[in-house]
Amino acid sequence: MRVLVINSGSSSLKYQVRETSTGEMLLSGVIEEIGSGDVPDHGAALDLVEAHLQAEFGGDPGLEAVGHRVVHGGERFSEPVLIDYEITRAIERLAPLAPLHNPAHALGIRAIMRKWPKLPQVAVFDTAFHRTLPEHAWRYAVPNELYTEHGVRRYGFHGTSAQYVSVHAAALLGIPDDRFDGIIAHLGNGASITAIKGGRSIDTSMGYTPLAGLVMGTRSGDVDPSVLTQLMIRGEYTAEQLDSMLNKESGLKGIAGSSDMRAVIARAAEGDEEAELALTIAAYRVQKYIGGYHVAVGGAQAIVFTAGIGENSWQFRERVCSGLGAIGVKLDRIANVEKSREPRVISTPDSAIAILVVPTDEEAAIATQTAELVEEAAAAAESLQDQAQT
Repeated sequence: MRVLVINSGSSSLKYQVRETSTGEMLLSGVIEEIGSGDVPDHGAALDLVEAHLQAEFGGDPGLEAVGHRVVHGGERFSEPVLIDYEITRAIERLAPLAPLHNPAHALGIRAIMRKWPKLPQVAVFDTAFHRTLPEHAWRYAVPNELYTEHGVRRYGFHGTSAQYVSVHAAALLGIPDDRFDGIIAHLGNGASITAIKGGRSIDTSMGYTPLAGLVMGTRSGDVDPSVLTQLMIRGEYTAEQLDSMLNKESGLKGIAGSSDMRAVIARAAEGDEEAELALTIAAYRVQKYIGGYHVAVGGAQAIVFTAGIGENSWQFRERVCSGLGAIGVKLDRIANVEKSREPRVISTPDSAIAILVVPTDEEAAIATQTAELVEEAAAAAESLQDQAQT
């Protein structure tokens, strides 16, 4: 099945065309500066996408479905769903939980509805894989009404990536998906760690929003809440200013002045003390989560690095693994430095826990889940039609 995968942001639209029968990526692109004079809205962005498709495939691009990355599915969505108007409204109603993401996803969905109204659309939710978290992992120790009335709980993100990577990690270890106990370190500009038990997510570092957990490019990760309330009580910052600071001015950028891990590593190598401190803090935070999740899964079979930093920064992987000797981790330094786009083992044969690098491919996962759901729906409709005729 030929699937158009869409990741719609407020001012950008990323897209790929995937052939799910072969796993091949046929075309990709990004439309930026949506809302400007040249690209006034998401409909205009899709006009540019259509032009690219026609230039590549001719008048009929052969699309059979559209799969959308949707960041937040709340408690309602635990698996991909076929999109209709009610589902679109539900995604919009979840906007308070992901104000920078869900409204933009809905804009992309509605633009597709207008341009290709007969093309089936599927929403694949970043939060869905984490719906298997036990209550003791997703509940916060706050008054119950914050959960019952306001939905305050741990949701987790990067679920599509974690699910994809855990399947491929299990295959690399030669075990079934549902017997994989491991730790997925999705390390990019946004970063999270997920504990996997029996192929299912049982805990994850991001929380009510993607701000919690690890030190990220511009996000703080875990912070004592009283720091924020005290700053507001003193009148030094508004809630809006703090929210912006924690999401856009913190993390590596807040400590070292740059959100680019490559630049921070280069500066640390030259003796920059702030860059060195930023790396030490970031690596230590990863180590703490790995140690905790090793206990949570009852002994991890593997620690898996993925996403931009996890896949490409041998220096940061080495920093993280150097602090894991207490749980028997032994890194093969030569294997760690070697570059490859293939899933691979970078630990020594006598390491107590396998260390893997598994490139993520969220678009491939979205395309596959979209195709499966559309085919299931078509088969169900055909069965109902046959029953009606008999």
